[in-house]
Amino acid sequence: MKKKTGKTKVLYQGRYLKLMVKDSWEFVERVSAADVVAMIAVTPQNKLVLVEQLRVPVGRRVMELPAGLVADSRSCAGESLVSAARRELWEETGYEAKRWKIWLESPLNPAISRHHLTFFRAYDLKKTGPGGGNKAENEDIRVHEMPVKKGHNWLKAKQKKGIYIDLKIYTALFLLEELKNS
Repeated sequence: MKKKTGKTKVLYQGRYLKLMVKDSWEFVERVSAADVVAMIAVTPQNKLVLVEQLRVPVGRRVMELPAGLVADSRSCAGESLVSAARRELWEETGYEAKRWKIWLESPLNPAISRHHLTFFRAYDLKKTGPGGGNKAENEDIRVHEMPVKKGHNWLKAKQKKGIYIDLKIYTALFLLEELKNS
């Protein structure tokens, strides 16, 4: 027998996030976007393109895949997942890709959010800009190129320097190994 569920209520809404409750379950939603894209972008030299930036909630710099929100501003309203992936990859890293393929779709963090994450494999990369993020939003992104074959050691060295490593990088390494001919 299914449990009856009550209405979803907004407990608090800030500029970017809403705190919601349904029955006794509290969770968050973005005000302007529900989908997230992450890009698995590998250079012709077999280096995975990563970004490093300060993440205020954890109080440290974090190494991550290039990623971002879909349709998170008026100028991006109605954009597709692949359009968001293109925009975010270029904005954060300065790379453009000729081909795109969805490799994985998943809830981002189903215990606290309804947001979905789509991993894109970006093919045929070319550096066409500086990257570094959106300066108007005070993003301070450092672009890195990690050798795929030495990824684990490279990441351990970053951890020793106090940089957190986002788990999505390990997902990318797994997918690169498992789907290398895709």
